[in-house]
Amino acid sequence: MEVVRALEASGDWPETVQFVDGGTQGLYLLDYFESCDALMVFDSIIPVEFEPKVYCYRKEELPAFIHRKMSAHQMGLSELLAVARLHGREPSEIVLIGAPPHDLGLGNPLSEPMLRHLARAVETGRELLEEWLVKVKASGFPCVAGDIRMPHRF
Repeated sequence: MEVVRALEASGDWPETVQFVDGGTQGLYLLDYFESCDALMVFDSIIPVEFEPKVYCYRKEELPAFIHRKMSAHQMGLSELLAVARLHGREPSEIVLIGAPPHDLGLGNPLSEPMLRHLARAVETGRELLEEWLVKVKASGFPCVAGDIRMPHRF
């Protein structure tokens, strides 16, 4: 959630941008996901390369059913995206930003390695969010979801 809070604090965002900590809400987030024009998710991820850096995966890089575990909370996220796709209400823009975790324990503070990635993750998120705001429809709203473990409204 530190990344989401830092991103929120990094700018004077319009009301159309919502910062939400999805926590472990799983399918309860479906209506929210389906209402977004753009969705940005921050999470600990376990990429194939597993280099200690910040990764950014766009919609086309996120399969509906992820067989290799990329995120500690992947099943909830991949299920939500698959159901939204089946309903024909998938956000047009989806991004997953994260870095390999030092510790996957719930409720633990960020480790030193993850703290070092915080600024880069915020910068990546900010750049994408600003890009989306240029493209967003007047009636739509981009959404930013934090770590899927903990709910927090931006």
